[in-house]
Amino acid sequence: MSAALPAAVDLTGWTARLLEARARLEGVAHRTPVATSRTLDERVEARVFLKCENLQRGGAFKFRGAWNAISRLPEAERRRGVIAYSSGNHAQAVALVARRLGIPAAIVMPGWVSPLKLAATRGYGAEVVLYGPGSAAGARDRGDGGAPGDAGEDRVAIAGRLARERGLTLIPPFDHPDVIAGQGTAALELIEVAGPLDALLVPVGGGGLISGSALAARHLAGGCRVIGVEPEAGDDGARSFRSGRIERVENPQTIADGARTPALGEITFPVIRGLVSEMTTASDAALIEAMRFVWERMKLVVEPTGVLGLAALTGGRVDLRGKRVGVILSGGNVDPGQAAGWLAAR
Repeated sequence: MSAALPAAVDLTGWTARLLEARARLEGVAHRTPVATSRTLDERVEARVFLKCENLQRGGAFKFRGAWNAISRLPEAERRRGVIAYSSGNHAQAVALVARRLGIPAAIVMPGWVSPLKLAATRGYGAEVVLYGPGSAAGARDRGDGGAPGDAGEDRVAIAGRLARERGLTLIPPFDHPDVIAGQGTAALELIEVAGPLDALLVPVGGGGLISGSALAARHLAGGCRVIGVEPEAGDDGARSFRSGRIERVENPQTIADGARTPALGEITFPVIRGLVSEMTTASDAALIEAMRFVWERMKLVVEPTGVLGLAALTGGRVDLRGKRVGVILSGGNVDPGQAAGWLAAR
């Protein structure tokens, strides 16, 4: 069961933010489909509803939070531009939103970022600043001959410094009230289509999606168990949930690159502790098998991070037999060649 709702979590205020975000996203974000599979239902002995955020603008749920946060900025801040840090999906979302609104965007990305996500971010017109191993291309983007992380700065420090130097507004990937509220609209839509759910399985990186999803579930389906799923190698959220303090896992080695965040956020953590029922993990092997199922049987291209919730269900990490279960497929931005290698190896 979830912990008692912390005093810091203003449920009335959060719900108002969530509903305002839904109105702000109406007609802008895709109302993505909810998919079902008789084969999947039989396999897990439950009625399963998959929210296909892999079909969202930019290929992931991140568009929701980025639009909700950036579209609310005062005109003066918009003109100066925005900056974000991300390993891929938030980067693409911020770049896409900035292009749609006609404002400048700079994105700080790690040198190991997926080439597909890097190309998409640049394709949306954002300036990309790479840091860390493999970041020489970042210097070429900026034309200054030196990578921004050479002095040991991490992505948060780099983005903060550039924001101050250039007068840009920082749009964090998860630890921001408007981002969280925007992400929660995916779960709102899922519950509105599927009806009351007994459980909702949500991928977890920094906690923005599951925080918003938990708020949506509390609003529309008070009895729903919200279960967060992380990669085994990056179980900082599960550890934090158990210990009651924010734990860190630095640079976890997992194919779920969208969940390689080192820790939950200062804003997301109390929401998770107050509204989430359980946190669990899925192995990379289970992620590959879940990808195989949705690719082959449902014709849905979903990335490893996107199937975290499904992998926990099909891999036996949670027993939800006889239940009505929602699963958020959070994104579909995966390199086809890399995915082919994973699937062929199993």
